Amino acid sequence: MAIDEPTPTDASGADRPARDFIRERIREDLAKGANGGRVHTRFPPEPNGYLHIGHAKSITLNFGVAEEFGGKCNLRFDDTNPLKEEEEYVESIKRDIHWLGFDWDDREYHASDYFDQLYEWAQHLVREGKAYVDEQSLDEVRATRGTVKEPGTPSPWRDRPPEESLDLLERMKRGEFEEGRYVLRAKIDMAAKNMQMRDPLMYRIRHATHHRTGDTWHIYPMYDFAHGLSDAIEGVTHSLCTLEFTDNRDLYDWFVDNCPTPHEPDRPYQFEFARLNLTRTVMSKRKLLRLVQDGIVDGWDDPRMPTISGMRRRGYPPEAIRAFAESVGVAKNNSVIEFERLEYYVREHLNQHAPRVMTVLKPLKLTITDWPEGHVDWLEAENNPEDPEAGTRQVPFTGELWVERDDFREDAPKKWFRLSPGREVRLKHAYLVTCDEVVKDDTGEVVELRCSHDPESRGGEAPDGRKVRGTLHWVSRPHAVDCEVRLYDHLFEGEYPEAEGRDYTESLNPDSREVIDDAKTETVLGDKEPGWTCQFFRHGYFVVDPDSTPQKKVMNRSVSLRDSWAKIEKKLGGKG
Repeated sequence: MAIDEPTPTDASGADRPARDFIRERIREDLAKGANGGRVHTRFPPEPNGYLHIGHAKSITLNFGVAEEFGGKCNLRFDDTNPLKEEEEYVESIKRDIHWLGFDWDDREYHASDYFDQLYEWAQHLVREGKAYVDEQSLDEVRATRGTVKEPGTPSPWRDRPPEESLDLLERMKRGEFEEGRYVLRAKIDMAAKNMQMRDPLMYRIRHATHHRTGDTWHIYPMYDFAHGLSDAIEGVTHSLCTLEFTDNRDLYDWFVDNCPTPHEPDRPYQFEFARLNLTRTVMSKRKLLRLVQDGIVDGWDDPRMPTISGMRRRGYPPEAIRAFAESVGVAKNNSVIEFERLEYYVREHLNQHAPRVMTVLKPLKLTITDWPEGHVDWLEAENNPEDPEAGTRQVPFTGELWVERDDFREDAPKKWFRLSPGREVRLKHAYLVTCDEVVKDDTGEVVELRCSHDPESRGGEAPDGRKVRGTLHWVSRPHAVDCEVRLYDHLFEGEYPEAEGRDYTESLNPDSREVIDDAKTETVLGDKEPGWTCQFFRHGYFVVDPDSTPQKKVMNRSVSLRDSWAKIEKKLGGKG
């Protein structure tokens, strides 16, 4: 499996200036004074869904190179299809880009801003004999395009007089015809080796309300016609897109060169790079929309979704997503990146920055029988051993505690270092305790452990130096905060949900979410707002979910403590 090289670093670990074919081209352009010494990129999302992790790579690249070379990056919405676009998606896209740490200043644009100008240029092409109104249906247009080995068949209306096409185009614009009755096509070359150049569509009739222009227009431009011309209008110099648009580059250039747009130093050029593909998920907005509409997930921001909003809700830090996107690099060949590599960057960032919190997922009552009644001992606990500036917090310790049910075995094996009858363990930050008695209910289930403690072991160390192997986390019962914990796994089983041509919904993981509704956590979590992240000792990294209430915190697991990427990296020979 191909793995792109990460961003190079010097001996100290600091990033060196990134080297890839796009940045090298920009350096060459600047060296020869092209584009008046300007670097101007754009990020052009279609507002027909929420952004996903693949878009994060494009965002990081477009905004990143603009910043790196002292240039500008526009945000331009490709809103040319009113049947699929909504204002909700516009707002979500802006929110996601800001959250990732980028800003477009006052350069927010929409393709719909240019509808009047694009229409004028379409009329120009008709007058020049380079476009015509066609009466063939879309099926007929497709059927007459030819093949890679055979030229296409010219439309019977290919030589329609310009005056007639102009009249029909204006009437199309006014809404006089039903959808599909006419289309406007560029007149290029029906025998071109690049099939994109075989008289492509420029406009189609759509009697649909646009979320910005309302019912003003009854025809809407195709992406290939609008995109390059919008770049030219905005003064974009380097139009960066993914490899699936490679064959569209000739058409991009044709429209820019044949319309009266600004040229040097403002003429834009298109450059393609490999898109980001991840294992264990799907990377198509259409397929993600199906998951939402069919109720398979709880919306675009479901923490199992590969959307940026879903990853935000799951507690993935924006810094980790950017670092991952930069590590993937800018390549000319498509590859598939292991999802575990993204989790590695999330884990690395949270390990350095997330405070530690003790949380018991499956509570079992533990009573210290020799503890002074009503006494509360406030213990000092470090917030993050990886961060010297994180400081400490005070944790209440009492004679009534919650511990993990899984940390007790009545018939424990020899190398069991947790709780069992007669065994001594360390309670983290607190005392050494020994299990003296096991209390069961009428069904035989263990409901309480009665323990004694060593009062000289405050802080967790025995005064006589005896070795205690096991260290357990705990929560004071009188101070515990009720907590619902959501444990997330991959939404799909296996690395490739669409392997062997099967429908991706056949690969859904029935165990992608486990909800624990009776967990107990420290008091420190009580006043934390949604988006606050921490590490639950021994359980992984978690984030406060917006579903939280004053009565109960809801926590989503971001990522486990186990680093799967290290094993994959070793298997691949250290790449990545």
